[in-house]
Amino acid sequence: MIRLLIADDHPIVREGLKRLVSETPDMNVIGEAVDGADVLQKLRELPVDVLLLDVSMPSGNIIENLRQITSEFPKTRILVLSIHPEDKYALSTFRAGASGYLTKEHTPEELVLAIRRVHNGGKYVTASLAEQLLTGRLAESGESGRDKLTHREYEILGLIGEGRRLKEIAARLSLSPKTVSAHRGHILEKLGLRSTGELIRYAIEQGITR
Repeated sequence: MIRLLIADDHPIVREGLKRLVSETPDMNVIGEAVDGADVLQKLRELPVDVLLLDVSMPSGNIIENLRQITSEFPKTRILVLSIHPEDKYALSTFRAGASGYLTKEHTPEELVLAIRRVHNGGKYVTASLAEQLLTGRLAESGESGRDKLTHREYEILGLIGEGRRLKEIAARLSLSPKTVSAHRGHILEKLGLRSTGELIRYAIEQGITR
């Protein structure tokens, strides 16, 4: 029996996944999580074989979350589920420890196949992603700037993207304005950007705003 943890902040998505799994005799959902911190807590409490992890969950950067999960729970296999196309996140999530990447537009049958594949120790790559890799359409050299952001920097970037002022961000995160300003400077440097306006544009284009 494959023991699954579903991590997605949308109740409808979690319910749909649970119904799908309930119709699959060799799988059982033993827990649900709604954000990155909840994922870690559930993994510490439950014997999870495969984690179904939404790429856009609250509480941080998916890359940082993956690294922390794989470091603390190396035997747990991770299948990333995403609304974003493979050319946006797939390679970086594989580098960070994911065993598979599947967009939510794929069929339930393919999801079941992907779960079984990663549970058996394999990597799950869709035909379209494999083709892009073979033809070199996906860049494979190093991390992108957003992959280098810490959890706190990613959180602050999302709030900047919403148009919030530094003092407002500081109050919301219980930080000093000086600390938030320093984080902003680090974010600009890592992303190769020059102004708050460019940060806002980047956050919106990358879907980092809430």
